[in-house]
Amino acid sequence: MRILVTGAAGFIGSHVAGALLDDGHEVTGLDNFNDYYQPRLKRDRHALLEGRAGYSGVEADLCDMPRMSALFAGRGFDAVCHLAAQAGVRHSLTHPFVYQKSNLEGFLNVLELCRHNGVKRLVYASSSSVYGGNRKLPFSESDPVDHPVSLYAATKKANELMAHTYTRLFGLQTIGLRFFTVYGPWGRPDMAAWLFTEAMMAGKPIRVFNHGRMRRDFTYIDDIVRGVLAALYRDGLDPYEVINLGNHRPENLTDFIAVLAGAVGAEARMELLPMQPGDVEATYADIDLARRKLGFEPSTPISEGLLKFVEWYRRYAAQNARAEKGRKN
Repeated sequence: MRILVTGAAGFIGSHVAGALLDDGHEVTGLDNFNDYYQPRLKRDRHALLEGRAGYSGVEADLCDMPRMSALFAGRGFDAVCHLAAQAGVRHSLTHPFVYQKSNLEGFLNVLELCRHNGVKRLVYASSSSVYGGNRKLPFSESDPVDHPVSLYAATKKANELMAHTYTRLFGLQTIGLRFFTVYGPWGRPDMAAWLFTEAMMAGKPIRVFNHGRMRRDFTYIDDIVRGVLAALYRDGLDPYEVINLGNHRPENLTDFIAVLAGAVGAEARMELLPMQPGDVEATYADIDLARRKLGFEPSTPISEGLLKFVEWYRRYAAQNARAEKGRKN
């Protein structure tokens, strides 16, 4: 297939694009390399894709409709995997218009372009954050999601509603995937695995919110990628789908920290803090629908996934240190 992956320099997007290339597809990777976190990390991820057979990288913004229209018209995509978005719950509290632009206008552009260019299937990233302050666990796709606790969550719920409209009105098949706390090599530096590893290696305390009384359904990147590819490949999916992709094993945050500290080989000194606005106490994915529709079965425990992340982090930090030393010399 000819597949567009938006956010191809992002954490999940770069892994998905690589896996699609492994399967022999022609992949166009789109990213705007914004500075929400260090663009160098995005460039380094993207460098792993550039030069691979079947890959074409495009640096552009989803909100540049003339540029996007020309891209769609010229490539004839069979499917679109839309993983680009302004991420981050806490950032949405202070930079709301960035989320409006990227997550709403950008998503509308993708829907319109798929509609008018004969795209057969749109797979897009939603988020476990749509469940908001729901108390019923595990979170099921049939649960109400009408009470988001951050603007980021509200934009992701809006994406699901927008997709439903385009499926109903125009027959575009849309598959929304609610990701649950994805971690692993090449992960985001604003998320727990990176923040905690960096702090522990530097001998600094780690900031732990809600005094550590948090549970998260940490899901390893390779498991997520298998779910995304199944959403792109599988026959028999309904015209409109919303499906959880999580590990189905919520971990106490303090246990996550203890396992990570063991992998790092350093003490975890915790600075216990109150709950932050926009956070929730627990996430836990019901994955019965993903099992049935996608054959999804996550297999990576945090003991294995965090060790792989730390091994990658050490290599990447050493590589950056050598590069910095070379620049100074």
